[in-house]
Amino acid sequence: MQFVLDCSVAISWCLVDENNPTANAILAMMPDAEAFVPGIWSLEIANVLLVAERRNRMTTDQSSEAITLLQSLLIQVDTATDANALGATLTLGRQEGLAAYDAAYLELALRLGLPLATIDQRLALAATRCGVDLVEEEEETPSNGEAP
Repeated sequence: MQFVLDCSVAISWCLVDENNPTANAILAMMPDAEAFVPGIWSLEIANVLLVAERRNRMTTDQSSEAITLLQSLLIQVDTATDANALGATLTLGRQEGLAAYDAAYLELALRLGLPLATIDQRLALAATRCGVDLVEEEEETPSNGEAP
């Protein structure tokens, strides 16, 4: 499966106090998935980790473990984020009332024709309005193997 991975999901994997069932389900999908992120993703992750360290929400060792986890996953960084920033991304931000950072994830999902993995409600609503599917928890199959 391929999808665009929002920073909100990845950070949930990194911060113990940000545990989220949807994010955990997406992490469970990652061994069989390829995620795409805008070019700002690494800076967003680094900033959240720095702030979490400064606020004593995590230690530098925990931050290093989080980085190791993220680097172990198949995450492709988009190289055209900047080229679209002052055009499609800005337009989406205006249209949907999003910050440019959030609009970058939506722009990438639209451009690549991929679903979006996010736990950010505002971004999820904007994605739905724009016709972008959301990556959601997979429903469990009953033990008899029949579909629900």
